[in-house]
Amino acid sequence: MTKAIASDAKPGTAADKTTPPARDPQLAVQEEYQMARRLNTVQSLELFIVRHPDDPLAARARADLRLLRR
Repeated sequence: MTKAIASDAKPGTAADKTTPPARDPQLAVQEEYQMARRLNTVQSLELFIVRHPDDPLAARARADLRLLRR
C-alpha cells in the first residue's frame, strides 16, 4: 500500500519548475584540465586526454605530459 506524502506546494506551481539550468560543459572540461594540472601526474593527464581527446585542451595536456615524462 502506498501513502501520499503531504506537501504545502500545489501541483503545477513554481516549486515544480525549479530545475537549475544546465551547466556549461566547456567550463566542466576546463575545471577538469585544471585539476589534472594541479595533480601533475602522468595518470591525471592521461585520463584527461582519454576523456576529452578532441578538446583543444587535450593538446595542452599532451604537451604537459611530455614535459612531465622528461
